[in-house]
Amino acid sequence: MNSYETFKRLHYNSTPFLLGNIWDVHSAKLVETKQYQAIGISSYALSNALGYEDGENLPFDILLQVAKKVVAAVNIPFTVDLEAGYSPTKEGIIGNINKLADIGVVGINLEDTVPGPSRQFQAAGQFESNLSAISDHISRNNVPIFVNVRTDGFLLGLPAALEETLTRAKAYEEAGADGIFVPGITNPSHIQQVVKTTALPVNVMCMPDLPGFAELGSLGVKRISMGPFLFNKVYEYAAKLANAIERDQNFLPLFA
Repeated sequence: MNSYETFKRLHYNSTPFLLGNIWDVHSAKLVETKQYQAIGISSYALSNALGYEDGENLPFDILLQVAKKVVAAVNIPFTVDLEAGYSPTKEGIIGNINKLADIGVVGINLEDTVPGPSRQFQAAGQFESNLSAISDHISRNNVPIFVNVRTDGFLLGLPAALEETLTRAKAYEEAGADGIFVPGITNPSHIQQVVKTTALPVNVMCMPDLPGFAELGSLGVKRISMGPFLFNKVYEYAAKLANAIERDQNFLPLFA
């Protein structure tokens, strides 16, 4: 079984798998040593680590270079957050997907919002048309990549976030998505309704009030992502150490 087949199968196990979100080769290797079954780039973490704002401000060539190095460094399936596809056209998105697949990336996240400081949904019809073309290309050319479509109603804080998510999940399934990613959803009843509305594996993301993994499994969730939270915690701890060194005027905090 190749890496793509392994990754796809993870989404259909009886229990959900935890995706370790990383931002460089070192974090990728660290997560792999902790027995994670798959890893994925967090666009927020990678962008911020390199001095860019999230929202496709990181040049795609840099994303591709980092992805290539990660693929060479680890032996577990690796997926990439492609945000909205790094192109305004379906042809451009397909070209970027091909480049990622060519270096051994086995999955992508594709967002249904327009990247930028103020997120908003892409027009549903246009996004579905693009997704259908992408799925058709992948199918006709046997491109080994899992398309996890992210819908952002809960992240946007919409009053009717659940209804919007259910409608879009059904439409994206019909357009050929492989999975549905709903970051920001935490209510068990809402999660269960999303799971019941689609035959696709459902992915949720770390949030303070997200249910525990066993409960998420009982609700039918198949994939659980860290998002940028591990990255944020690492740098929060680094800031505390830097502050302690300056305060104490010695390096003992590094060895405590």
